[in-house]
Amino acid sequence: MTDFLNYIAGEWVPASTGAWFENRNPADASDLVGRFPRSAAADVDRAVASAVRGFGAWKLLPAPARGDVLRRVGDLLTARKEELADIMTREMGKPLTETRGDVQEGIDTAYYAGTMGRQLFGHTVPSELSNKWAMSFRRPIGVCGLVTPFNFPLAIPTWKSFPALLCGNSVVFKPAEDVPHTVAVLVEVLLEAGVHPEAVQLVHGFGEEVGKALVSHPDVPVISFTGSTETGSLVGETCGRMHKRLSLEMGGKNAQIVLDDANLDLALEGVLWGAFGTTGQRCTATSRLILQDGIHDRFLDRLVTAATALRLGDGRKDGTDVGPVINESARDKIETYVQIGRDAGNTLVAGGQRATGGVLDYGTFYQPTIFAGVKQGDRIEQEEIFGPVLSVIKVADADEAFRVNNGVKYGLSSSLYTSNVNLAFRALNELDNGITYVNAPTIGAEAHMPFGGVKQTGNGHREGGWEVYDFYSETKVGYIDYSGRLQRAQIDNY
Repeated sequence: MTDFLNYIAGEWVPASTGAWFENRNPADASDLVGRFPRSAAADVDRAVASAVRGFGAWKLLPAPARGDVLRRVGDLLTARKEELADIMTREMGKPLTETRGDVQEGIDTAYYAGTMGRQLFGHTVPSELSNKWAMSFRRPIGVCGLVTPFNFPLAIPTWKSFPALLCGNSVVFKPAEDVPHTVAVLVEVLLEAGVHPEAVQLVHGFGEEVGKALVSHPDVPVISFTGSTETGSLVGETCGRMHKRLSLEMGGKNAQIVLDDANLDLALEGVLWGAFGTTGQRCTATSRLILQDGIHDRFLDRLVTAATALRLGDGRKDGTDVGPVINESARDKIETYVQIGRDAGNTLVAGGQRATGGVLDYGTFYQPTIFAGVKQGDRIEQEEIFGPVLSVIKVADADEAFRVNNGVKYGLSSSLYTSNVNLAFRALNELDNGITYVNAPTIGAEAHMPFGGVKQTGNGHREGGWEVYDFYSETKVGYIDYSGRLQRAQIDNY
């Protein structure tokens, strides 16, 4: 048995509680990855105190030099790509083809951050007064609390930590308790690359014990949270009351629209990947399929055949298409929603039960599931399930498809398959989502582009791309008056 540790104040240490929790492979419950510290508020207090000291030292390193450190992080992640992919698949289940992509996203984010060390632009503008200079520039903020989910164990922590560190902040990681091993390795990489040993902290544990303490800590002015809308609302209440800067990336109920003129082969590949990649456990996963009536029946038939043929199993084995869901609680939730769909009179055309037999008996597997005849407003059409469950809705035309897409409380990702360029541009303008793909699935964001949604998906901030650097830095305005006399701006000088 391997016992892992927190990283606090420059040392690898156990929790102050002396308690531990287990991390097991969701594809094989008998495979114990290790034990991790079940930390408490006292551990958060110590980590934050250290991060305050680390911020004081790390921010003094020029931003281009911090960029050099993050480029080295990219090099180290590249060297450890296969190791990290295996670690992720073992602790969260998705196939190696996907976890390699997870690592690559972290690598891309590191190299992009490295370039941003020379691009933290401010503005120089004319003053309204003579012999006076007016400018703005970017400054770091302080300690950033990073609360990350299970589905992208490396990519999402890098989305948050690399921009935060590049801007000169220190960070405290609170990873999801289902995937603690990956972030432990990421911290090792950050330290090896040259990040100040007190600019990064790692506190393992549960949300109600560690996450809550981190979010409410008075010396943590910045919180970045990825998770459910329900938990995000609670985080938002605390941060609003304490005047913290907050980035929320929460739920989605994403739709792929397929119109009569679409390339159906391409659309089929897209929905299989969007709905059942990562076993449907993405905030951008395709959980609704909106089909125009002219192609509905034949497309649905092809989809059912293809989904039923997907191979479930251990993501570290060749030939696996779909891995397990993350834990038993997640599978229970999926079962509950499948029953809700049945009770509403929706037609179950594929899946709908636990995947069993042979090695599948040892993990938390669930069959790729498709409901047809789903109506707008049905619970399975409205609520986030976070699993391999797809609702199919028939519509008459593009106008109805757009209305159905927009008729949920979330607004993260959307997808339209069509050969009509006019409809493609209408979709970019009219679909009420932070991201819209044309002739591509609802998943596939790129590291150098902003990522996030509208409505109850987020609070307006974006991860990724150039916009996230504004979130992790503050604008400072400077005026230099070299006139040698009192000049009064904002007074009527005309």
